[in-house]
Amino acid sequence: MSLSLPADPPRSRSLTEVMTQSLAALDGTSDWFAPARSVIVFLVDGLGAHNLAARRGHARFLAAAGGRRDVARTVFPSTTAAALTSLLTGVGPGSHGIVGYRTRIPGTLIASNQLHGWETDGLDPLSWQRREPLFASRVGRAFVVSKPSYTGSGFTEATLRGAAFFPSDDLDERVRLAADLAARHPGSVTYLYAPELDTAGHRDGWESDRWTDALERIDTAARRLAETVDSRTGVLVTADHGMVDVPARRHVLLREGDPLLEGVDLIGGEPRMLHLYAGEERADAVAAAWKEHEAARAWVLTRDEAIEAGLFGPVDDDVRPRIGDVLVAPRGRFAYYDDRETDKRPQRMVGQHGSLTDEERTVPLLRLGAFA
Repeated sequence: MSLSLPADPPRSRSLTEVMTQSLAALDGTSDWFAPARSVIVFLVDGLGAHNLAARRGHARFLAAAGGRRDVARTVFPSTTAAALTSLLTGVGPGSHGIVGYRTRIPGTLIASNQLHGWETDGLDPLSWQRREPLFASRVGRAFVVSKPSYTGSGFTEATLRGAAFFPSDDLDERVRLAADLAARHPGSVTYLYAPELDTAGHRDGWESDRWTDALERIDTAARRLAETVDSRTGVLVTADHGMVDVPARRHVLLREGDPLLEGVDLIGGEPRMLHLYAGEERADAVAAAWKEHEAARAWVLTRDEAIEAGLFGPVDDDVRPRIGDVLVAPRGRFAYYDDRETDKRPQRMVGQHGSLTDEERTVPLLRLGAFA
C-alpha cells in the first residue's frame, strides 16, 4: 500500500514559526503579525482546531476570535515534547533532536521520556536539545508563566532558559501575571502555558464533560486576558497539538510472541506514533512485517522514508539514530500498546495524539490585542 501521507494545506503556517514571528512583531518586522509593544503567547496544551470547532458553543470567545483559516500545523510527531521544543527554538524535530515522547538514547536500550527523563536518564539540557532556545538571548525581556511543578525541570532548562519563571497553579492568576508582565516590560515576550485541557483530555477524552468544563475555563481566561492587556500588547492563542479519543476496544496490544515484535529490540514514541528500534540488520524485516499487517490502519514508514518525506524537517546526522528504524502512525482511531509493560496505567488514557491526522496536527492561531 502507498504511504499516501497527508499533505499540508497550501500556504499553511507552521507552529515552528509562531514564536519567531511573534518576536519579530516587537520590532515591526513580522510577516504574520502587526507591530506590538509587548507580546503574550498563550499556549493551550491539547487545544486542536477541530476540537475547538466541535465545541465552539462552550468557547464562544475563542470561536469568535478566528475562523477556519486561523490555524497552524504542528510538527510530527504531534506530541508535546517535540511541538513545544519546535515552538521555542524555531526549528523542526530533526534539528533540535526531540523526535518523540520516548526516544532511544543512541548506543543504549533506553527509550527516554523527553518530558521527564532529563533527571532520571541523565540527559543534558544544554546538549541533548541541540538548538539554542529563542529566549536564551533575551534575558530580562522574556518571561514564562506556568505551573510550579515545571520550575527548574530539565525540559524547562532545555527549551526556556534565558526567561524568568513565574509559577502559579491557578489559571486566573497565571493570566493576571502574564498581563502584568507585558504591561511593565515594553519589548518583552511572555509565554503563558496552560496544561489543564490536555490533562482532562488524556484522562477522560476530549468529548467528555470534564474536557468541556476545562475548555470553558480556558475560554474565560482568554477573554480576561484580552480585556486586561492594553491595545499595544499582541496576544496569540495557539496549541501544540489536537486530540482524538481512542476507546479501550480500539487498542492494539502487542504481547509476548507477537510476530510484529520479532526483531524489535526497543519500542519508543507513544501509542499513536511508535518508534520501533530494530536489532542489527533486522530493520527491513520489521518494516516488511508491519507494512504487511498494519498498513491498512496505519502509516508505516522506515526511518529513511520518513526523512525523505520531510516529516521531521531537515534531520541532522546526530539526530538520525534517535528516530526509530520503523515508524507506525495510526490513520484511524487506534493506539498501539506494548502489553509486556507491567505498568498498565497508560492504557487508561482516552484522549491521545502523536499521529499525522488533521485532528492531531491542526491547531488554532488566534489573534487578540494588537494582533487582532
